[in-house]
Amino acid sequence: MGALTSKILARDFTASIVVFLVAMPLCMGIAIASGVPPEKGLITGIIGGLVVGAFAGSPLQVSGPAAGLAVIVFELVREHGISALGPILVLAGALQVVSGIFKLGGWFRAISPAVVHGMLAGIGALIVIGQFQVLFDEKPMSSGLENLALMPVRLFGLSATDMQATEIAFIVGLVTIGAMLAWEKFRPAALRLVPGALVGVLVATLTAILFGLGVNRVDVPASIFAAVDVPGAGFFSILGSPAIIATALAIAFIASAETLLSAAAVDRMHDGVRTDYDKELRAQGIGNLLCGFAGALPMTGVIVRSSANVQAGATTRLSTILHGAWILGFVALLPWLLREIPMAALGGILVVTGWRLVSLSHVRHLFKSYGILPALIWAATFVMVVATDLLTGVLVGLALSLVELVPHGRRLRLRVDEAHDDTTSRISLDGAATFVALPKLSRVLDALPHDRPLLLNLGKLDAIDHTMAEMLSDWLQRRRDRGMAIELEGGSGALRAKLA
Repeated sequence: MGALTSKILARDFTASIVVFLVAMPLCMGIAIASGVPPEKGLITGIIGGLVVGAFAGSPLQVSGPAAGLAVIVFELVREHGISALGPILVLAGALQVVSGIFKLGGWFRAISPAVVHGMLAGIGALIVIGQFQVLFDEKPMSSGLENLALMPVRLFGLSATDMQATEIAFIVGLVTIGAMLAWEKFRPAALRLVPGALVGVLVATLTAILFGLGVNRVDVPASIFAAVDVPGAGFFSILGSPAIIATALAIAFIASAETLLSAAAVDRMHDGVRTDYDKELRAQGIGNLLCGFAGALPMTGVIVRSSANVQAGATTRLSTILHGAWILGFVALLPWLLREIPMAALGGILVVTGWRLVSLSHVRHLFKSYGILPALIWAATFVMVVATDLLTGVLVGLALSLVELVPHGRRLRLRVDEAHDDTTSRISLDGAATFVALPKLSRVLDALPHDRPLLLNLGKLDAIDHTMAEMLSDWLQRRRDRGMAIELEGGSGALRAKLA
């Protein structure tokens, strides 16, 4: 037993170092993309590891600043100043805690995948065109369309014969992107856990040092504790504004949705403890409350760091907690090293990160599997996020997703009948399986025992929308991968194809 415990601790220790190496450049890069100093992202990473990691309902999920909120924070800081970020995060965190207490976590899983992925794609596009400006050692403009219009201007303004600071910064950014992508494609199997973002930053930093390049560097304080903004008098006075309250609601909603969907993805990567969604929501709320009081960035569960954690062999929450300790130790003891990193290098990392959020494969999957409407929901959400703002894009996507309920207006209710004996579990679905019934069906399915076969009767199922089909398909695949015998009974060939 002692040897097994030592092995688990060793795996968590190793995984924590891998996650730390992934998180460090992303924490700083996302802070810069959000329009705040890099140390704000580091504080959020520390809180996400040490605090949220200890209380999380998803033990292997890693929390920290997320690209998904960078756009909304950038707009918030530009319009209201960085001092508004603290009280807004406190309110958003309180809303998350209350949502977890009232067990609303399951409802976030009912958000249409088309809306979520359209939102992430829009955020990714905004990050790419915004951080493109950082590659030239310039600050992003206030809107995505302005940044987009400036892209050809920046490129055509380059001179191959007159290498000034702009050209040098752009080369550093390209070196970062090239090193990152080359490492991820050609890295040796023995070094597969070394993250590409770290390699990109190291190569760019060494290039800048060796050649004495005059490019903008990351600016961090000598003490990370000096970056903590303690609330002062009138801290909550800004919350009297309806616009500020709406922003807090948007951050709470988007952070919760991204976190819980990330947790569901992490559950598909391992066979350990399943996510307690309400507990995870409460932990995220506590984390954002602390980030608000510290004047840091908002946090979510982050799939990039979480997948690195699982792939590195983590088995308990110790890995997540330790990664926060490593960030704290590094920025407390070696801040001078961070000041050598070129800003253009972090911009390059964010360009790659943003590009990967624009997943066209997902919209192709939606169109091929479920038809034109989910693909249109994805496209409308994407376009509105880029052309207007994040909240408007999400609201438009959610409104369009209600159109899927129209054909089933007379029979929206889904009846779930259970029957269990010593050898088999039986579930019968009767009615329309839409996202409205997803929390109810999820609770029933997740409570089923793993050690007996399941007979799932679809004979009385009138219809199924893409949100429910995606959830049910993922659940069936995960349980079958773990050796559970599942038989589908009744239902049309088209319905079975959706769940295959």
